[in-house]
Amino acid sequence: MISFQNVSKIYPTHSDQKFITALRDVSFDIHEKEFISLVGKSGAGKTTLFKMLIAEEAPSTGKIFFDDIDINRINRENLGILRKKIGVVFQNYELFFSKTAYENIAYIMEIMGVQNKEIERDVNEVLKIVGLFDRAKSFPKEFSEGEKQRLAIARALIHQPKIILADEPTGNLDPYYTQDVIKLLYSIYETGTTVILATHDKEVVNNLGQRVITLEDGKLIRDEQAGKYIL
Repeated sequence: MISFQNVSKIYPTHSDQKFITALRDVSFDIHEKEFISLVGKSGAGKTTLFKMLIAEEAPSTGKIFFDDIDINRINRENLGILRKKIGVVFQNYELFFSKTAYENIAYIMEIMGVQNKEIERDVNEVLKIVGLFDRAKSFPKEFSEGEKQRLAIARALIHQPKIILADEPTGNLDPYYTQDVIKLLYSIYETGTTVILATHDKEVVNNLGQRVITLEDGKLIRDEQAGKYIL
């Protein structure tokens, strides 16, 4: 499904340090229906890796494949198709606070040109999945932090992606809501969606008991099935 092949990412700077290496010769494969924890300290390269998966950034060297397609060689039209296969969940939610929960999700489908009848059906269905059907007319400011993140996950799910990228989705949550969000992501994984969870939360990673990829200073230092958070 996904293949990173000897990928490095180097950013130029305007300081005395001429460049920063975010990723260094990283190689790994991700298969369908996996749940992967991506761990590493701040600056280890996790967010850069995610940005390259959705083609917001290009590798300095190496190649990235999604379904056997070189991500950085596809045209604009096919890039849109690629991004429909990937749902992204952010730590800071990225919600529209002037729109209701329903409108936050429907807006994504409207941009895609989906008919109103389909929008109503699919938005209500995904709100049920994340447990927010009864809050469809509420605004994000009325939600707890955990509910905001569940709404963010609903938006990521609406186009039925093959993979969910969750970038520190529990970073702003207390332990109760953290478990709530992780259980939701795991239930999504159990339906057959691949989930890649970038996190600093050792307890979450160890309790999941799934594959763990560890980055340190841009290098892949560990890739273990049923792994642990070891830094």
